[in-house]
Amino acid sequence: MAGPAVAGPATCGREAATEMARRVGNSSPMATMADLDELALAMPQTTKELSADGRPAYLVHGKLFCCQRGRRRDAVDPKTGERLDDVLMFRVADLGVTELMLADDRGVFFTTPHFDGYAAVLIRIPDLARLEREELQDAVVEAWLTRAQKRVAKAWLDEHSLRRD
Repeated sequence: MAGPAVAGPATCGREAATEMARRVGNSSPMATMADLDELALAMPQTTKELSADGRPAYLVHGKLFCCQRGRRRDAVDPKTGERLDDVLMFRVADLGVTELMLADDRGVFFTTPHFDGYAAVLIRIPDLARLEREELQDAVVEAWLTRAQKRVAKAWLDEHSLRRD
């Protein structure tokens, strides 16, 4: 399996987002929630918590890096006006990365007013099928690196022969 396109916790975001935005074809299998679970739990010190209604949250050393949001009034279906219950949140390195990911021509990533000024992107679960598994891996790694302890992140990056800038 190809490694994620990241450089390091502080600056990896732009590179990972650029790599995600660059990919156009579907040479890898489409991503699924099972892939998200597998990829997130493969990261060091990651734990998974489930809400009372079964929504997953992934944490590294107790810090949230990805989760399925509950229904909120800031995320509604534009056709029905119903609150969305299928939204995933991924942390990113900074607001520049947020902007790069939001600029993806496919329109997979989005945000809401709740996340103004917050380094994160959202994706609807059905839209995972529009991502390659490698792209989902990039998003998971990016999110994990934003919350992992520096020494743990460095060890993971060194193990995977990725450089830190």
